[in-house]
Amino acid sequence: MNGPEGWDRYDPREPGGPHDGQGPGGPQGPGSGGPSRSGGRPRIPSPRTAAEDSGPLPDAAPPAAPGVRTDAADTADTTTTADTANAADRPPDAAPEPPPHRVLKSLLGAWALAACSAEETAAVEAHLTDCAACADEALRLRDAVGLLHPADPLDLDPLLRSRVLEGCLGRRPARIPVPEWAAPYDAETAKLDALLSDMGEAEWRAPVRLRWFEGERPAERRTTVAGVIGHLMAVDGLVATALGLADPLGAAAPHGPAGPADRTEACWQAMADGRSPHATRNPWRDQSHTLIRTVSFAGLGVAELAVPYGPVRLPLRDSLLDRAFECWVHAGDIAEAVDYPYEPPVAGHLHQMVDLAARLLPAVLAGRRRAGLATPPRCLVEAGAPGRTLHLEVEGTGGGHWYIALDSPAALGTPDRTVAHIALDSIEFCQLAAGHVPPQEAAAGQHGEQDAIRDVLFATASLSRL
Repeated sequence: MNGPEGWDRYDPREPGGPHDGQGPGGPQGPGSGGPSRSGGRPRIPSPRTAAEDSGPLPDAAPPAAPGVRTDAADTADTTTTADTANAADRPPDAAPEPPPHRVLKSLLGAWALAACSAEETAAVEAHLTDCAACADEALRLRDAVGLLHPADPLDLDPLLRSRVLEGCLGRRPARIPVPEWAAPYDAETAKLDALLSDMGEAEWRAPVRLRWFEGERPAERRTTVAGVIGHLMAVDGLVATALGLADPLGAAAPHGPAGPADRTEACWQAMADGRSPHATRNPWRDQSHTLIRTVSFAGLGVAELAVPYGPVRLPLRDSLLDRAFECWVHAGDIAEAVDYPYEPPVAGHLHQMVDLAARLLPAVLAGRRRAGLATPPRCLVEAGAPGRTLHLEVEGTGGGHWYIALDSPAALGTPDRTVAHIALDSIEFCQLAAGHVPPQEAAAGQHGEQDAIRDVLFATASLSRL
C-alpha cells in the first residue's frame, strides 16, 4: 500500500533494497543513472515507533539501605581519594607573570584618569614601586588631570546675558540707551522672566510665603507664584501711572490714592475669577518692557518725577531701584518655593540698591521716632550741620561705607561725629531690608551706642512692606 494506513515494507535481502546495488542508492539504481526496477514502485520506509509505544519503563532501582554502600559510591570515593592524592603531590601553581613594562607604561594615562580596571590598577601601582621613571611620569599625569576643566553645570551662567549685551553694545552702542538708574530694573525683570519661562502649570500654583516687617514684629502672607507676579504688576503700576501709562489693574484699581498693599489686594481679588495662573506673566512682562522703553526715550527729564507710594513719594530714579530690589527679593521667594537656585544682582546693581536703602534710613528713623518706636533725639542740629552719626559698613559684593544721621533726617552724617559702627554682609543687609531677617538676629558686627545700633537695625527692617 502507498497510503497512510500502511507503507510497503522492504526486505533488506530484496533486490532494490538499500544494500542492493540495484537500489536507488546503489551503483545501478536511479541515483547513479542506471536502469530502475521495471514495473516497481519506490519503497518508502515506515516511520519509527515512538518511545512511548515501546512499553513501560523499567522499575527504578530500590534505594540502598542505610549503612550499605553501593558500587557507584565506592567508585566515586575511590576516584575522589585518588584525585586528592594527585593534587597533593602536584607543586602549587606559579603566580601569573605581570604585564611587561611597555604595556604598563601605556596604561599610565588611563590610571591617572582612574579609568583602569581593578586588575590593571593593581598591576600599575605595583609597577610604580619598582620603576622610578614610570613613577615620575605617573605623578606628572596626575598633576595634569587636576588642571583639566571641570564639568560645567547645565544651567546657564546668570551673567551670560549681561556679558552678551555688553559685548553687543560695545560694538554697536544703542541709539537710545537705558538710563543707568533703570538698568537694575531691566536686569532683574529679565532674570525673573527667564525663571518663569521654565515653570509648568503646577509650579504656578506653588505656595509662596511673602515676609516683611511691621513696627516691632515680622509679618507674612501666603499666596502663589501667580499671586506674587500679580503683586509685582500692581505695584509697578504706580510707576506706570506716574509716567502717564495705562493702569494694569484697569477697572479693578482702587479709587483715590492707594498704596502698594491696597493695590495688591485689589489685584488678588481680580485674579480670583478663575483665570489661568500663568495668565499674569504676559501682562507683567509687557508692562516692564513698556516702563523701560518709556524712561529710555524720556531720558534724564523724568529722573526726578515723583512717584507716590501711599503717604511716601519717591523720585522716579529711586522708584525703579526700589522696584528692582523688590523684583529680586520676590524672585528669590519664588525660586525657594519651586526649589530652584537664584543668583543675586551683579555688584554694580546691588551697590545701587544698598545705597538707596542707606539714603532712606534717616527719614525712616524719624518716622519711627514719631511713632514712639525709636529713642528720642539727643542732639538736634540745624539742617545741613553735622550730627550724631552711625557708620554703616556693608561688606562683600556691592558694599561700601555710609554715614547715617541719627537725630534728624536733615542733619549731615560725618565720620567725625560717629557714635556707633555696624558691619554686615551686603546680602545680609538686603535680607534685613526685605524683612526676611529679624533685626535682633542679623549677623552684624556692632560697636558703640547700643540704642543707636538697635534703632538703625529696626529702621532697616522697616523699609520692607507687602
